Formats: sequence, structure tokens, C-alpha cells
Amino acid sequence: MTVSQTDRLYADDLSVAFGRTVVLPGLSLSVPDGKVTVIVGANACGKSTLLRALARLKAPAGGQVVLDGRNIAHRSTREVARTLGMLPQMPTAPEGIRVFDLVERGRTPHQSVLRQWSKADALAVETALDRTGMSELGDRFLHDLSGGQRQRAWIAMALAQETDLLLLDEPTTFLDLAHQIELLDLIRDLNRTAGRTVVMVLHDINLAARYADHMIGLKDGRLIAQGTAEEVVTEAGMRAIFDLDCMIIRDPVKGTPLVVPC
Repeated sequence: MTVSQTDRLYADDLSVAFGRTVVLPGLSLSVPDGKVTVIVGANACGKSTLLRALARLKAPAGGQVVLDGRNIAHRSTREVARTLGMLPQMPTAPEGIRVFDLVERGRTPHQSVLRQWSKADALAVETALDRTGMSELGDRFLHDLSGGQRQRAWIAMALAQETDLLLLDEPTTFLDLAHQIELLDLIRDLNRTAGRTVVMVLHDINLAARYADHMIGLKDGRLIAQGTAEEVVTEAGMRAIFDLDCMIIRDPVKGTPLVVPC
């Protein structure tokens, strides 16, 4: 499948393997600039692996990931970190860390021996805390927060990194439905108001359809479908991606496709 080389981030014939097991066999796709892209598919289909490869956290066995016109493998770690932020599925932090200290870590790619903490760093942290509604919780210990608050703290750290591209691996994991909606509303607001390009993995196909501008459907590491929710979330699409027989109705609130299993 062809890719749009005008987009800032795309995979060109990308293959990823773990030992002798090929997980992604020659995948080509583009991440539309300024949009929310959601990757969907069954468990162990390669969603997280694709996200890690796009973030240069997993080296390809073949092909390439291109960021701003250059093979991402040929760019320095600091250079990539100033452009692209990645939040893994289950991030870990040192015991006893406070929210403010965690968010400060997002500024690491902008610092060096010659450039230490600055007013720009302080403003970036302050803005990230404010945008995620965490300003009043900056002095709290991360382990004392609720699941939803912890996720917002991690998002704040990613925002403090001030990258145009934000990759999120299952950001709603372990959250109840109300907190899932709260977090996804925050991510969409960041996209709409700050212009950030977002790529995230979600398990819930109906939430994916509600929040995605662009969807990527994988099965066994292969690209099955990509496009708008209306193009991907169809009865044929759900059979091809999930082996699921279903009916597609309209979400009565948002008008997006809603999957009803048969």
C-alpha cells in the first residue's frame, strides 16, 4: 500500500521481528498530520509493536520509519525526543516521586550540559500541568493519586516535552468508563486546540470510532483497513479485523459508527 510522503511520520515497507518471529511483515502506512489516529485490532496483532517502531523504540527488521523526511533510525535520540513523545502502556516511575518532578522529566530532551533549567522549561511544565488539570496536584505523590489522575500526570509529562507528535499506547488501560471519556476528551482537546498529531492504541472499538479522525485496523501484523471511522468500522471491516459478526448502528449522541455484536 502506498504512503503519503507529505506526512511527517510514515512507515515504508516496515517489518518488525522478535527473534525469528515476524510480527509486522512489510507494513506501509501514513500518520495524517494534525489528526487523531487510532490503531485497533485483536490482542497480539501488532498494535503496540507498531507504535514502538514508529517511536524508534523497536528497530525494524526491514523497511523504515520516516520522520520529517529522514529515516528515524538515522536521527539522534535527543533529536527524536524533541519531535516525538511516546507514552507506553504501563509507564513506571521511581518510588516517592511527586507529580511536579515527574512532569519536569519531560524537559530532559531540551537540556544539556550547556543548557540547564530555564524559564522556558518552567513555563512548559506549568502549562502542561494546567492543560491537564493537574496544577493543584503538583505536590502530591504519584502513588497517592487515582488511576485517572496518574494518567493525566503522565500525559502532562508528555506535553511538557513539547513535541508535535504524541504516541499513546492504550492510555485508558485500567480506567473506568467515566475516566476513559475524561482522558480521551483531554487528548482530543489537545489535538484540536494545540494542533498536536496524536497516534494511540485503543481496545474499545466504539470509543475508537468516537474519537478517531483516522483509523488503522491490523490483523496478524498486516494492515487490513485504514481511513475514517465510517470506512473502517463496517460489518465487513469488523469481520476482517476481529472475526466478529456484528451490526453497525449510529451512536445516538455523536453519530459515529457503533458496533453491536450479533
